[in-house]
Order: sequence, then structure tokens, then C-alpha cells
Amino acid sequence: MQTRTLGHSGLKVSALGFGCMGLNFGYGPGPGKQEAITLIREAFEAGVTFFDTAEAYGPFTNEELVGEALAPIRDQVVIATKFGFKDGNSQTGMDSRPERIRAVADAALKRLRTDRIDLFYQHRVDPDVPMEDVAGTVKQLIAEGKVKHFGLSEAGVQSIRRAHAVQPVAALQSEYSLWWREPEQEVLPTCEELGIGFVPFSPLGKGFLTGKIDASTSFAKDDFRNIVPRFTPEARQANQVLVELLGKIAAARQATPAQIALAWLLAQQPWIVPIPGTTKRHRLLENLGAASIDLQQDELRQIEHALAHIQVQGDRYPAHLAARAGK
Repeated sequence: MQTRTLGHSGLKVSALGFGCMGLNFGYGPGPGKQEAITLIREAFEAGVTFFDTAEAYGPFTNEELVGEALAPIRDQVVIATKFGFKDGNSQTGMDSRPERIRAVADAALKRLRTDRIDLFYQHRVDPDVPMEDVAGTVKQLIAEGKVKHFGLSEAGVQSIRRAHAVQPVAALQSEYSLWWREPEQEVLPTCEELGIGFVPFSPLGKGFLTGKIDASTSFAKDDFRNIVPRFTPEARQANQVLVELLGKIAAARQATPAQIALAWLLAQQPWIVPIPGTTKRHRLLENLGAASIDLQQDELRQIEHALAHIQVQGDRYPAHLAARAGK
């Protein structure tokens, strides 16, 4: 697989990464532990060198899973993890106090079975801790060799600038896809200006852009899509028009809707690295096939023209989660 460099950081990764969250968190029951470990290693064999986890996924169990899976090939991969929630639990609010960041780093190193964290993200901006203190703490961890690069997740432009002034931000991770394009307004131009890489999570619209979800689809009781306004049956029905568009373009390219959605992201900027996740080997290989699809300018114009006439229905988060993003 081709590689990409995240902004001016020098951090080189595969053009498509692997989002590990769904292997045991967020989307209902995942595969068994051994099956998940096998899938992560198959992703590496297929060319993926960039793996994304967080202490909050579980909490803690996802990092342990990723650490065990990647231990034999640790020096050949880039591992990203995150800090920022009280006790590692995304339900209990923010905690990016310097002492907490340090504690998370030390605990994550043990769970990941490594001596350094390649990319350490603040999971969400903590309104109670100055960004300068957060960035300064990570800067110290970098000086100590425990962390290699600093990242932010779902941060707004002012937070990005304040952090970057203290410790260069290697990457910003936020949701970005054909059905959530808000980062194009301010965040992506800021990343380009400052030389920050961009890592889209949910690049397939939490599965919707694969074309495998419709108004009749039911989710497991602990699947967080049950509380997402964009996934009400009515919204799913209204948003099928976007999937139909992808299907037409995909058919012309002998590709799948998911591959076109990922190829579109890759075509936006050379410093954008999407991190689709999956629990199935055939979906993994399908996703990675997108890296070899080079959308032409006329195809990109066709998509842009069609999107201009499509109004995606439903908010991407319920209100209590939306309040955490873009700070």
C-alpha cells in the first residue's frame, strides 16, 4: 500500500489506517478476542501500518487487544491512542489535567506492550484545562521519549492553534466523509496552513455509506447508532439517495460504494489518512482496495455536483455528544 505523511510531522503511515474501536466497543458485540487479533494482523499483512485505539474503548480492553496483536510487529507499525476522559470512561466527562495525562500515558504503554506511543491524541477538548497545559504536558512526554507525536480529536480551530503554538500538532482526528463535510469549512484549511495531517474517523458514515444499511436495519442494543439522529429509520430512508449516487459511480468503476467513499476522501488532500474499521476480513480487504482507486477530476466533479443537490437528514450526534465536538 502507498504511504502518506501526516502534515509536516514526518510521521509516515499507510494511506488507509485501521480504526480498532469497533472490535470490542461501540457497535454491539464484536468478534472474539482471538478473531480480532487475527484481523489486526491480517490488516498489517495487507499493508496497513497505522492502528487507532483509545483508553476509552472498553475502557482499556481495546488497547490491550491492540497491544497483544501488534507486539510481534511493533517496530513496523504506528500506534495511536488517546487520553481525555475521567477514569477512561467516555460517559463520565473530560479530564485532561496534566497528572491525568501522565497517568494515562504510563498505563497505555503497559497495555500496548510498548515503550512509546507514536501518536497521542487528546480525545476531546477539556474546557476546564487550558490547552497550553495539555500541549505542554504532551511536550514533556515527548521529551521523555514516552510519546512521539501529539494529536487532537474533534478540536475546533482556536484549540488547534493554541495547542500547535506550544507543541506542534501532528494530526487532527475528526469525523469526515461524504455525509459529514463540516471540516471543510475551517478545520481543513487550518490544517493545511499549519502543516497538520488529518485523520477522518467514520469515513464510511458509521457504515451507512457501504450501502448495507437501510430503514429496516436493526442494531444491537448496545450499538451507539441507536441514539444517533442520523440513524433513525426516517433519516436512513431519506439518506438512501446518497448511497444510490455512490452505487452508480461504483458500478461504473467496478468498485463498491465503500471504496468510492474512501477514494473520495483520499482524493481531497495527500495528507488525509482515513481510518475505517470493520470486524470482517472481506470488508477489510474491500476497504483497502480503495487505496488503488484514483478518482479522476471529472468523477470528482460529478460527485460534487450531485452532492450539491442532496441534503443529508439528521444530526450526526445527539445533543449531549455534539456539545463535546469542535471546541
